[in-house]
Amino acid sequence: MGEIVEWDAAGLVRAVAGRQVSCVEVVEAYLEHIDAVDPHVGAIVGRQDAEISLRQARERDEQLRRGEPPGPLHGFPYAVKDLTEANGLPWTEGSPVYRDRVGRQDALLVQRAKAAGAVVIGKTNTPEFGLGSQTYNPVWGTTGNAYDPSRTAGGSSGGAAVALALRMLPVADGSDYMGSLRNPAAFNNVLGMRPSWGLVPSPGWTAQLATAGPMARTVDDLARLLSVLAGPHPSAPLAGGVGRGEPGADGGEFAGLDAALGTDGEPLRGVRVAWVGDWGGRLATDPGVLEVCRSSLAVFEALGCEVTEARPHFALEEIWRTFLAWRGWANLERYGLYEDPATRALMKPEAVWEVERGAALSALDLAEAAASRDRWYEALTEFFGRYDYVLAPAAQVFPFRKETHWPERIAGRAMDTYHRWMETVVPWTLAGVPVIAMPAGFGGGGPEGGLPAGVQLVGRHGDDAGLLRLARAYERETGWVERVRPALVG
Repeated sequence: MGEIVEWDAAGLVRAVAGRQVSCVEVVEAYLEHIDAVDPHVGAIVGRQDAEISLRQARERDEQLRRGEPPGPLHGFPYAVKDLTEANGLPWTEGSPVYRDRVGRQDALLVQRAKAAGAVVIGKTNTPEFGLGSQTYNPVWGTTGNAYDPSRTAGGSSGGAAVALALRMLPVADGSDYMGSLRNPAAFNNVLGMRPSWGLVPSPGWTAQLATAGPMARTVDDLARLLSVLAGPHPSAPLAGGVGRGEPGADGGEFAGLDAALGTDGEPLRGVRVAWVGDWGGRLATDPGVLEVCRSSLAVFEALGCEVTEARPHFALEEIWRTFLAWRGWANLERYGLYEDPATRALMKPEAVWEVERGAALSALDLAEAAASRDRWYEALTEFFGRYDYVLAPAAQVFPFRKETHWPERIAGRAMDTYHRWMETVVPWTLAGVPVIAMPAGFGGGGPEGGLPAGVQLVGRHGDDAGLLRLARAYERETGWVERVRPALVG
């Protein structure tokens, strides 16, 4: 049973489809493993009753007995980030305001996961309202890092990243506004992908900055889950099939990356990669972070890529100001909670700060923020005329003590907001381009020679498949996920 949780998603679905193992055995193995490991870290919360999960697993087995084709997640135990509604499960968003709220229906991504064969077993932990790259809240507590439970898991998809690293889930969904798929992946030596904006549908008529996306331990598994989550839907008029066909059991355009890439890396010769680093000293970084991230450059060069240190011609400070305006605007969705003194008293200070920033914006502020976002996208498009991909640190610090809500200083430099220490992710969020956070190595002290660090691999809007192929080549050369495993899983 212990072997089952070690399989990647591709191997797991082959074993299920080939009747080497039943869906019931898969779910039983994962539930047993979660019971043993999760008390050390607190990644999976709001657990479904085990009998309900096993009943759903039996239904998946019955589908196979009837000759129905397995879906890409058939029989997989699946936990939904606690920002997302799932029918019958707690839906707290990590806030005491919603401590007792239970989902009444499945959000679209949950519907798609279930349609692909997943068995939903619970939720993954997140910061209150998903604010901040540190997974702590007064409802479920703090999630510990997979490599050192006394350190932060990152966030806001911290529970998902830790669950993956500790083999408690085969794949996991997350969401990303300010690096929430990327920072926890870097902090826990796994993979997180922020897709091109619009590829995974978001409801409504405003192109806000958040998007859902996949997390996994292999690039092929990222592609598998992305094939499930992506594709147009009537509730999302601005979303479309960017760079892909309709979702399907075969994984669509994102399946078969081995064949698309080839075996000798030849398709990568001449691929131009720009390394932005700390933007010429603009970003404060922990000692050692840049050195670990720079070590990845040699891997891309060995693959045949041309790596150059370069940055787009655009002021990073303008990107930051523009991002703050968009984020303040987005957080006005909680203005009703802020307006009521009873619920405002239950909100963490950072949530109150965000709403107050949003409320202070004028129509002219928002018009300028929209125009500035357009200017930045135009500048980045020009940059992508000279380079095919961009590399950047996925975080500016190593995982810090989990009692620390956020770093107030980095390398002696004061942070003027609770999230300035994650500025490295902001340019790509604002542009809506696809980004994959990948392991880069270990450093910064900690157990067994260091703590995880990661890099962001950034592509042109719509080039999600090409980005996955390049990430797959990097993964072949490095193999960080299996090379350095958390002590809790040996």
